[in-house]
Amino acid sequence: MDRLYEYMRLQLNGVKSSFHRYVYDQINWDNRMLGLVGPRGVGKTTLFLQRIKEKHDLSNTLYVSVEHLYFANHTLVDTAERFYKNGGLYLFVDEVHKYEGWSRELKLIYDSFPDLHVYFTGSSALDIERGEADLSRRAPKYLMQGLSFREYLAIERGADVPVFTLEQILNHEESLPGVQHPLPLFAEYLRRGYYPFGSDTDFAIELNQVITRTLEVDIPQFANMTIATGRKLKRLMAVVSTLVPFKPNFVSLASQIQASRNNVEDYLAYMEKAGMIAQLRADAKGMGLLGKVEKVYLDNTNILYALSDGREDVGTVRETFFFNQARVRCDVRSSAISDFQIDGITFEVGGKSKGKDQLKGAERGVVVKDDIEYGYGSVVPLWAFGLMY
Repeated sequence: MDRLYEYMRLQLNGVKSSFHRYVYDQINWDNRMLGLVGPRGVGKTTLFLQRIKEKHDLSNTLYVSVEHLYFANHTLVDTAERFYKNGGLYLFVDEVHKYEGWSRELKLIYDSFPDLHVYFTGSSALDIERGEADLSRRAPKYLMQGLSFREYLAIERGADVPVFTLEQILNHEESLPGVQHPLPLFAEYLRRGYYPFGSDTDFAIELNQVITRTLEVDIPQFANMTIATGRKLKRLMAVVSTLVPFKPNFVSLASQIQASRNNVEDYLAYMEKAGMIAQLRADAKGMGLLGKVEKVYLDNTNILYALSDGREDVGTVRETFFFNQARVRCDVRSSAISDFQIDGITFEVGGKSKGKDQLKGAERGVVVKDDIEYGYGSVVPLWAFGLMY
C-alpha cells in the first residue's frame, strides 16, 4: 500500500485551502459512510483532499482513486481490510463509479469494519439506491453542482459575498462587497466561470474533454451501455445543442440519432443526471410525480458557449443561467404564462428592455433583467440569482 500513501501525499501537496465549495459545511462528516456526487469537473476531488489536509491525521487516513493502477490487481474490500487492520479510521474513495461492483463492495466494507468511516465520490448519474447493493440507508448522498456566480467571485476576485435567499434577492437585499460593477465579471462567468478550471489557458479544450468523457465513458460505464451507445449520446448532445431550449419530441430525436423512442427518453435522463442537460418540468400533480418535461436546456452556460461556436442566442443564455443557479435551492418549474415559476412566483427573464406584459395574469410576477446593475420594485438583475449558493 506504500504506493497509495505516496499518491495521497502527492495529491495533498497541490491542494489549496483558501476557498471551500458551498457543500463543504453541509456534509455531516460523522456519518460512517457518505457519497459526494456531481458532474465531472466540479471539484469533488479537491473538496475531499481539502478535508483530509485540514481535519485528518494522515496516520489513520487514506485517500485512493479507483483509477490508480493498484486496483488492477487489488479489490476495494482487500484494501479497506488491510488499512483497517493497520489502524485506519478514514478511507476516502474517489471516482467510485469507475469500479465494477462498487456498491456491493462498499456495503461489505460498511458491514465488516464498524469503526471505519468511508467517504466516496462518484458521478451525479450514480444512484446508490439502484446499485447491486442498496446503500441508501447506509450512505447519505450529497449532490455538488458547479460554481455559482458568488463562488466564482470568491475564487477569481477574493470577494467575500454571503449567500442570499430567494426572498432576500426579490427584496433587493443582495450586495457584492468589494465589487463595484458586476456586469463585466458576470459576462466572464457565463463563458468560463461554472467550472473550477475556468481560468486555465486550455479551458475550452478541457471542457470539451469533460463533455466527451461524460458521454462516451462515464454514462455508458455506469449504465452498462456499449461503446456504440456512447457515440449515440454524443450525437444526441450535438442535436440538443442546436435546439435548446425546446419541448422534447422523442420520435424526432430518435430518428436523428437512429435510436428507439424509449431509449432517447432514457438517454436524456442519464444526460441530465450527469450534468450535461437540464429538463424543465411542469408542476407535479400528486405525490411522487416528477412532472412532464416542458423544455430541455443545456446544463450550464459554459457548455452552451462551448457547443454554440459563436452562434449562441442571448435569450437562451439568460434562461439557462437562471434555471441552472436557481434550481440548487429552489424547485424551478415551467410557467404557463411566462418562463419559470418558483413556489407560485412567476419569472420572466430578458434584457434590460424587457417589459411586464407576460406577467399580467400572474399572482406575483418578477421581471429578471440582464444588463442592469441594480433592481427596483418587481425588477431584479439576472446576476443576483447567482448568489443563492
